[in-house]
Amino acid sequence: QRLGCAGLAGALSLSLTAPLELLTVLAQVGTWHCRWGLRGAGRSLCHTEGVRALWKGNLTACLRLCPYSALQLAASRRLVTLFMDDLGHISHWRAIMAGSLAGMFATVVTYPTDVIKTRLIVQNRLEPSYEGIFHAFYKIYHQEGLRALYRGVSPAILGAVPFSAGSFFVYISLDKIWQEPIVRFTPLQNFINGCGAAAVAQTLSFPFETVKRKMQAQSPWLPHCGGVDVHFTGMADCFRQTVKNKGVLGLWSGLTPSLLKIVPYFGVMFSTFEFCKRVCLYRNGYIESPLNYKLTPGVDQSLHPQELRELKLLRRENFEPRKSALEN
Repeated sequence: QRLGCAGLAGALSLSLTAPLELLTVLAQVGTWHCRWGLRGAGRSLCHTEGVRALWKGNLTACLRLCPYSALQLAASRRLVTLFMDDLGHISHWRAIMAGSLAGMFATVVTYPTDVIKTRLIVQNRLEPSYEGIFHAFYKIYHQEGLRALYRGVSPAILGAVPFSAGSFFVYISLDKIWQEPIVRFTPLQNFINGCGAAAVAQTLSFPFETVKRKMQAQSPWLPHCGGVDVHFTGMADCFRQTVKNKGVLGLWSGLTPSLLKIVPYFGVMFSTFEFCKRVCLYRNGYIESPLNYKLTPGVDQSLHPQELRELKLLRRENFEPRKSALEN
């Protein structure tokens, strides 16, 4: 149920913020759409390919969400157990390290879907090189080999280091910002903390993200080599050529739509997850209504759903009036 709630919340938030994600990727790759800035890129894309083009690659991102979340959750639980001390406690630094390593593991396993998403975004929807997700996977594998499906994985892994450092920097400052323990944070404070941590971490790791997108998009089999604005032979050369041709700030191309996406993304994700969780709690019998958290009278909150169902069945058998022989 938790995984289902997280999957639905993630898919909805991804779909609503997909146009900003698309503009971010186009700016990182450096396609011709971005010559006129953020608004110009959106207008030119809609004019040439239609409004539906703003959601290119979104289906791939949504389909990737469930296996990525499941792998990350399983790896994170295992790593948290390994990082705990003898008393079962874990520090903030170790918790963030466990989450980061779990994220790296899930990223590597599901990385081909990220490559496919980038290829679907940069192609022309009216003259597509790939007809869909499976066709893109088949064509990339047969034309460019298995390594092409993992092109750019090195900067993706290296980018996790500044991402973790940025998250840790925000979280160790929470008690100073709010002047209270982390366990007492309100939902609004948790939302602000999540947005702040994501903004800092994303800004620090963005150059690696830019290089990753350029490496994913570049292909001799695509028109104009995938629309990449610089030509390179590897990760280090991609950094060099980007700085040489676009300047240092070229490594942060697309940061604006990426940061603009954070607040609506987390807002939709948190609110959807909370509502889905309330529905599940209501269906399991813990609360009276899916619209609030008012507890069901007489229900032990430590009971698992199966135990709660057994208790309800036992009560029904003990207290329901028995039917007479004539009624039977």
